[in-house]
Amino acid sequence: MKAALLGFGTVGKGVAGIIDQGRDKDTAGLEIVRILKRTPADDPRITLDYRDIEACDAELVAECMGGLEPAHTYVRKALEAGRHVVTANKKMLAEHYIELAGLAKEKGVRLLFEATAGGGIPWMAALRRLRRIDDVQSFRGILNGTTNYILSAMTDAGLDFGEMLKKAQELGYAEADPTDDIDGYDVRYKTVLSAIAAFDAAVRPETVPALGIRHISAADIAWGREHGRIVKLIASGEKKDGRLSLYVMPQFLPDTDVLARIGRNFNGVEAVSTTLGPSTYIGQGAGRLPTGHAMVQDMLTIAKGEEMTAYEAAAAEVDNSRVEKRFYIRTVKPEVFAGVMAEAAGTGAFVTECMPLIDLLALIGQAGDPELFAAVVAD
Repeated sequence: MKAALLGFGTVGKGVAGIIDQGRDKDTAGLEIVRILKRTPADDPRITLDYRDIEACDAELVAECMGGLEPAHTYVRKALEAGRHVVTANKKMLAEHYIELAGLAKEKGVRLLFEATAGGGIPWMAALRRLRRIDDVQSFRGILNGTTNYILSAMTDAGLDFGEMLKKAQELGYAEADPTDDIDGYDVRYKTVLSAIAAFDAAVRPETVPALGIRHISAADIAWGREHGRIVKLIASGEKKDGRLSLYVMPQFLPDTDVLARIGRNFNGVEAVSTTLGPSTYIGQGAGRLPTGHAMVQDMLTIAKGEEMTAYEAAAAEVDNSRVEKRFYIRTVKPEVFAGVMAEAAGTGAFVTECMPLIDLLALIGQAGDPELFAAVVAD
């Protein structure tokens, strides 16, 4: 099958490298005929003009550009032209899933997105296999390698957040602008797409609460260690009695929890389904080859005509009204939380009584503390 690549950065080069090497009989059946890039290069397949992508004979488009535009426009045009699409673009797809999935169905083509969450685990494929037999009741997990590296290093070395963020940037794990990673937005998009795969529910990303790790301190990490807990940034999703709960927050997990022991830049996700119960998937979550691997797997699925259960996702609403937890809070405005404090946890820090998440979020908004840190104290 002939394919065109949109974008030739880290992920695009990973996809091209895997296909061009043609290591086995399956990838040998894929051919990249055109590559859209922002700047010129020696490869004769490269073009700077999307019209050359439209004019080529590719049956499939692999979108590796990132960002909302022009990626959304290009993917829409590819689907309108009757081309299959594989994408790694979590932000764009989370924002426009219903539109693009509906267009793919109308045109009789495939829109696959294994590479958007979990990198090379593969997480979406695991959910698809579970749903052939089971209903997925819930999921939770580490879906961002950058923050997991930072938190793991802080836990192991006892260093502050700023030092570890700088180190992550030097190693290429974190972007120059790490906002999406450390503020939880990257995990929010992945949570939205995981809910599509797990529950056939498509929600607006901005309706999923997301609290990140930007203001975590070595003192917070130390409190966790003293209480047998390790902090991780966790995506949580559950569908129960027709209600859909989704949120992203740091969590102090018991050190016996399987997710607590997933270190470095790895991802790890757990799904709970009706007959299988909890099942956990661990692997490389990001980077050139893991993400490229996931994209090529989707391309092979299309090229080989493999049947897959389609996600018939409908628009849904987030309802976190029944989420009740204990929370660790550190703030310069502790008086705002006086009515829910249960125990002290250090200077300006405390653990709340078990309380609704939506009430906590309201108090955080009321406090107006830009450096507040909040985390679930998991059971």
